[in-house]
Amino acid sequence: MRIVSLLPSATEIVCELGLADMLVGVSHECDYPPDVVADLPRVTRSAIPHGLSSVEIDQVVSARLARGESLYLLDEPLIAELQPDLVITQELCDVCAVSFADVCTLAARLPGNPRVVSLAPPNLESIFGDVLTIAEAVGIPERGQQINERLRWRLDRVQRAVAGQPRPGVVALEWLDPPFIGGHWVPEMIELAGGRDLLGRAGERSFRVIWDDVIHAQPDVILLIPCGYSAEAAQREWDALPRPPGWFDIPAAREGRVYALDANSYCSRPAPRVVEGVEHLARLLHPACFPQEGTQQ
Repeated sequence: MRIVSLLPSATEIVCELGLADMLVGVSHECDYPPDVVADLPRVTRSAIPHGLSSVEIDQVVSARLARGESLYLLDEPLIAELQPDLVITQELCDVCAVSFADVCTLAARLPGNPRVVSLAPPNLESIFGDVLTIAEAVGIPERGQQINERLRWRLDRVQRAVAGQPRPGVVALEWLDPPFIGGHWVPEMIELAGGRDLLGRAGERSFRVIWDDVIHAQPDVILLIPCGYSAEAAQREWDALPRPPGWFDIPAAREGRVYALDANSYCSRPAPRVVEGVEHLARLLHPACFPQEGTQQ
């Protein structure tokens, strides 16, 4: 089977299933596993110029969506040349990847009429469901079940480690300028890691707030997880922003518990590595429960 993946998360799932040799094309954002995707053809590109700040990206994204324009562009001639049997896309968020409607329109024009599988995981359980969906699409449902069993075992181990500990209040920022609160599976990740998400809504979209909302929440911990950013890029963006009035009155600021995480790897993408993200969060929130482990970000 020949697979084109239009999602970094789908690419990760395909590789986790041991099907990397079936990938013939990926999106421009697919970067993991690096040894697999490095030389694969890129079948999408972003319509957003490079080098913009957070606030500039937000303005461009809002304007394009208001005009009904896509944020991502498909290379139809290249996809046709690759002759996929299966195209994996999503219909969760038009900001995150090519729109589902655009992919279906393209697939209908392609020779061979490839199957389109769409992923739309609003929560953590649905990420496990997507693993099964892809496994079933390629005829190996048992392997998907085995992977999910291992992932659930790791989550159970984290929960056992932090059981009975005080739960710090957490605010997770999925965008920094303007601030957006992380939604979907992020509140569940925080809960599993032994925290309390003070503003996020599990299973729902991220949403815009003002800094007064963050200040008023008085979080013990703030997570900087802007979508599409590495930990280093998130930290640079954060360092360049002025602190809002009242910032140093909140516990997280006073105690130095503001953490920039690798959102691309562990928070933003609905793929198996969110479990590793929960493990990282648990070490940040409850380091005493993991005395032999570091706090890799």
